Amino acid sequence: MKRTTRPPGNRRNALFVAVAVLAATSASVAAADDGRGPLGVTARASGTVAASRVGALFGGSGPLEGGHFCTASVVHSKGRNLLVTAAHCLDGGGKLRFVPGYRDGKAPYGIWDIRRTYVGDAWTGAQDEDSDVAFATVADRGGKGVEDVVGGNAFATGRETGATAVTVTGYPSILEAPITCTNRPTAHSRTQQRIACPAFAGGTSGSPWVNGYGEVVGVIGGHEAGGDTDDISYSVVLGDEARALYRSTQEQ
Repeated sequence: MKRTTRPPGNRRNALFVAVAVLAATSASVAAADDGRGPLGVTARASGTVAASRVGALFGGSGPLEGGHFCTASVVHSKGRNLLVTAAHCLDGGGKLRFVPGYRDGKAPYGIWDIRRTYVGDAWTGAQDEDSDVAFATVADRGGKGVEDVVGGNAFATGRETGATAVTVTGYPSILEAPITCTNRPTAHSRTQQRIACPAFAGGTSGSPWVNGYGEVVGVIGGHEAGGDTDDISYSVVLGDEARALYRSTQEQ
């Protein structure tokens, strides 16, 4: 499973991940709405505006390099300070930091302290895999919210699984840069969706699934805490529960 602990664990298949990502580095990646390029190919993410909205989660206050354990991304909010990730990424408590666009020990858009987390009752009570999505707000820096600095994607619920291809971007714990892959999700069950993208190992939990309209329509998590192999990842189907949780973040 893609669940990790702090400090990062689950370094399974490290050699496979490194080889797969390096082999794919020069490959072109399809546009999210079935554009040119191969689907289901994983490559190192380039430093685009869209990629800067995705970042690594760190615990504590130590050095960045080698310390990230999950992935989160900025979504639009009234407070311009909201992240979405997997609920199981927020299980451990303690201080958390978000570093958008993190690469090789550097924080090009700053280090943002998480100040509040939002997890649904079904996850808190029973860790229901159908509730494995969560939000967090970050403290402002220099009078600006994180969305003011890197922008934010829309958070969308009720979208049909596989209506368009999606781009998944995240941070394996064994790498110091993000990887990305575009493919078309398929239904795993009424409440879970899956995507075939290689090399999404431990640390990629919480990675956003962004469709061709710039909407987050899933995050790695859910079934088997996101998947028990590196090549298939899962997400909760974002429906009424996720919509209500998102709305609760806007009321603060």
